[in-house]
Amino acid sequence: MKKTILFFSLLTVATLGFAQVKQTTSAVVAFDATTPKDALPKAENKTVIAEINTKTGQIGFEAAVKNFSFSNPVIQEHFNEERWMNSGKFPAFTFQGKINDAQQYNFSKNGVYNVTVTGQLTVKDKSTVLTTPATIEVKNGTLMTTASFTITLADYGINVGDAGKIAGQPKITVSAELK
Repeated sequence: MKKTILFFSLLTVATLGFAQVKQTTSAVVAFDATTPKDALPKAENKTVIAEINTKTGQIGFEAAVKNFSFSNPVIQEHFNEERWMNSGKFPAFTFQGKINDAQQYNFSKNGVYNVTVTGQLTVKDKSTVLTTPATIEVKNGTLMTTASFTITLADYGINVGDAGKIAGQPKITVSAELK
């Protein structure tokens, strides 16, 4: 987590004079691993750090694993255990990437921009390349961003078992208001 905070700090300092950096500490990441057998493995984290550089297209976020809130405390406990997210050893997961063809968008102008983002999603120190569509709505200098994608938990060393209560490919939704 310290590496990511350092990354975002350096990115901010390096780009202050050259580009427009938008940030928030209240982005939301929703995790939905529900199945027909169990509707409870669903959580939100509303304290996610996110940043976008509107000139270079650099984009990233960091989510503290322990800040995901489940309606069922037992599921929340399992989520943080070693066989799942192991939040004691891996306290955060991150995404660092770039808006594809960022130069074709004018994020200083009000409007809705449908973009594609590519980057590295890192969970439990395992990284995979992720490409996903995203929407960026600009309103008077504020950016409202949303993206939804699925991940394969096994790619990050997370074994869900055979019970069918947890989706092996949960849907992740990221949304942020960046100023």
